[in-house]
Amino acid sequence: MENVATLAGEIAAILKERHETVAVAESSAGGLISAALLAVPGASAYYLGGVVVYTRQARRLLLDIQDVAMKDIRSSSEPYANLLASVVRQRFSATWGIGETGAAGPTGNSKGDAAGHTCVGVSGAVSLSLTLETGNADRVANMDAFTLAALQLLKKAITR
Repeated sequence: MENVATLAGEIAAILKERHETVAVAESSAGGLISAALLAVPGASAYYLGGVVVYTRQARRLLLDIQDVAMKDIRSSSEPYANLLASVVRQRFSATWGIGETGAAGPTGNSKGDAAGHTCVGVSGAVSLSLTLETGNADRVANMDAFTLAALQLLKKAITR
């Protein structure tokens, strides 16, 4: 299994070599995506910032995504993850943006998604998204899995 720290190091090397940057908007990963990217020495060369948008209030205040913009978008969905990625990329003037949203557990969310459900979006020269269902109710294990999935998707995008 791929290691988060190793993967973050590989991503960091690519971004630094290309003089590219990344910003992160995450929800159910709780800051772990940002933490993984920041744990690599020299992160200030490529990491511009991140936000944890765990609530509607955080989404409004930190990313200025108002309820009207969410009219036809369900939270914990790929369209919402893509919106988060795009907005955080624009707000930080980053080369790449990552958006993540889901239900870490131990229970599902109010939209009917089971624990272990996340959607990740990457915005940049290419835009990608994915949905992951771990089938696990373990909150910490899910947060780790969500982080790994987000980093894998970012690496896939930046190496295309």
